[in-house]
Amino acid sequence: MGVNFLAIHASLEHFPPFLCAALRWTVIAIPTVMFVPRPKVATRWLVGYGVGFGILQFTFLYWAMAEGMPVGLASLVLQSSAPFTVLLGALLLRERISAIALIGAVIAVGGLAIVGSQRAAGATAWPFLLTVAGGFGWALGNLASRQARPQNPLHLTLWMSIVPPIPMFALSLLVEGPDRITRAMATSLRPEAVPALLGLLYTCLLATAMAGGIWTWLLREHPASSVAPFSMLVPVTGLTTAWLVLGEQPNAIEILGAAVVIGGVLMGSLTLRRHPTPHLKQPVTTRQ
Repeated sequence: MGVNFLAIHASLEHFPPFLCAALRWTVIAIPTVMFVPRPKVATRWLVGYGVGFGILQFTFLYWAMAEGMPVGLASLVLQSSAPFTVLLGALLLRERISAIALIGAVIAVGGLAIVGSQRAAGATAWPFLLTVAGGFGWALGNLASRQARPQNPLHLTLWMSIVPPIPMFALSLLVEGPDRITRAMATSLRPEAVPALLGLLYTCLLATAMAGGIWTWLLREHPASSVAPFSMLVPVTGLTTAWLVLGEQPNAIEILGAAVVIGGVLMGSLTLRRHPTPHLKQPVTTRQ
């Protein structure tokens, strides 16, 4: 999923951020409504997933990157979703975390801090805070998708895409204006817009449909606190691809931080155990 940030960067070279996010979900939503059966989950969890994962995460992420957030740093800071998810899972879902697993998560966060300490000078505070807000939105989406417990995680991921388009188009119209939208769409078939279209296609098919379906399946099968830390591996890929493609070269301290992230995630994943949550009711399986 770290390569996804390069694809977003390419799309934002042509499309304004809110329009770009709206197009991302529209491309998925149209065939979903036509051909994919609606998952048998409670509407509140479907909408919650769409709002958290689809609207909040990508509104703030695309906005941050359009404001100058570097690709590698964006892939790192967005992983603030992991501690947000762990905290919210413990507070709202009463998920228990073993001491060793907690230490592993702290180590992984420390690795992120090491990398971030070297990258923070490359971005202003505003894009940084926007990306953190995107991480919080991702965490909210994580909890909603976990509570949905879909029989087919891919169907939930696809149907979630029907939530963001209208709010995102409305936000684009309000903030970016009809002239900017018209100009971007009218020139979208020119040769210079091909990288943006390919980036948009990548985020729709691979980053959302495939990777999102796998992520939702993991959240269905395991506690949110055990799944979320694996998102910390994303910045390792994001920093590497940004280095290879955009020349955002990591230094020795950043490489050390990436190694610490991997070690912390592995430590947590080897010791985490799934704990039942008997206080939770079975998810609603009828359409609401």
